[in-house]
Amino acid sequence: MFDWGLKSEPELQLHERAIVATRGKVLGGSSSINMMAYTRGHPGDYDQWVQDGAHGWSFKDVLPYFKRSESWERGGDDVRGGDGPVGVEGGRFRDPLLDAWIEAGQVSGFTHTDDLNGLRPEGFGRTQYSIRGGRRSSAAAAYLKPALRRPNLHLVTGGHAAKVAVEGRRATGLEYIHRGSRVRVIADREVILSSGTFNTPQLLMLSGIGPAGHLQEFGIKPLVDLPVGKNLQDHLALSMYWERREPGPFHRRMRFDRMSASMLAAYLFGAGAATELPGGLLAFVKTCPDFVVPDIEFMIRCAPPGARLWFPWLRPAYRDGFGIRPALLHPRSRGEVLLRSAGPLDPVRIHFNFLSEPGDLVTLLEGFERARQMACAAPLDPFRGAEIAPGADVRTKSDIVEWIRRTVATVFHPTGTCAMGSGPSAVLDPELRVLGVERLRVVDASVMPRLISAHLNASVLMIAEKAADMIRSGRREINGQLTEGGRHDVPV
Repeated sequence: MFDWGLKSEPELQLHERAIVATRGKVLGGSSSINMMAYTRGHPGDYDQWVQDGAHGWSFKDVLPYFKRSESWERGGDDVRGGDGPVGVEGGRFRDPLLDAWIEAGQVSGFTHTDDLNGLRPEGFGRTQYSIRGGRRSSAAAAYLKPALRRPNLHLVTGGHAAKVAVEGRRATGLEYIHRGSRVRVIADREVILSSGTFNTPQLLMLSGIGPAGHLQEFGIKPLVDLPVGKNLQDHLALSMYWERREPGPFHRRMRFDRMSASMLAAYLFGAGAATELPGGLLAFVKTCPDFVVPDIEFMIRCAPPGARLWFPWLRPAYRDGFGIRPALLHPRSRGEVLLRSAGPLDPVRIHFNFLSEPGDLVTLLEGFERARQMACAAPLDPFRGAEIAPGADVRTKSDIVEWIRRTVATVFHPTGTCAMGSGPSAVLDPELRVLGVERLRVVDASVMPRLISAHLNASVLMIAEKAADMIRSGRREINGQLTEGGRHDVPV
């Protein structure tokens, strides 16, 4: 109901598995259903965007917009924002296991950082979350809800965008389907698409903006031949788990009566155990010190995959465990998003092409080995039981590779299908305007030319804040007059 229900086409390198591609189908998009991890990425990520032709998007350029968007609980300074719309809090969950993981990381040669969103976001650090007062600080809660009373904002729910209305090479509005009828919104100034990495390219292609040959397959007249839908990237992660010798704090909290009381406290007061996630530790690391940016992320979990409510004599408690998820941060493999039909209600075809570049498997193997070594380090001896996944019998390289192909999954961070920059791979200019089309702009994760060393929510909010300045400065003169903009709905 709150997810688009997308899956990839069978992935050749992953035993023909269709990979789940979860995306939020709700106000606030994926920021309303994600795990709320708030990570900006490494400064080098944005400097690499500039190398791709995205001039004006260096870390120095984007830092003011990160600061503008956030309200960090420790207050603002030269690096962090203290009065933005998105609340950001450090993880409050406490478990001695987390301290042991930090020690295990240090034994393995990885550093510890006090702020994963500081100038050097490397090593192990406490997770920060987009939470304010015990409640999710989604894009809808932080930005949309406070703006709903504005007279120039009209929100339509239950509608489905169908195509951009284009006259010649100029976007003039948007068509959408609502309650069985097709409606056109006429734009006085410009059209802004924020439908995400999968649905924004679909809208563009349905509007005649995309790979000409592909559009002609569906009888769509090409207006502008652009590599829309190409350059698809996502983070890939493994899930490794061990039994825990003694039940931990989260296990105790999952007893039915305790969790019921915690849920009530969370609902009424935004406080208590139900407002804390059972993890709170991330690490962004370089497997080679010469790398400009981290190439592996470790996500620590203080609960096993089968964690559930339990109660004495009625439902036995589950066996407690913990895990680590090594993730590939900068895959070389590139996929694409294609149309399934010329109908806007049909989902797109997603080809991730995961592990099509051999170097990606090499890096994942390195992350796997580092994770297993850390889990077997002395600081974790008091907590670690038997290895659950992949299991003690998976030891040879061929066995590990086979396990990776059978189990690897995405972290739900798709990007790149409408990349900004210059050259043959660009769809947008650095002002986020669609090349070859006037008055049409894209503002979502699809604009990233390459993945960042982080989860995406904070970066997408930064992109939106920077785009807002671009749009304000471009409250441009049309026909020699400054327009105030507006919209008109007409049946099609």
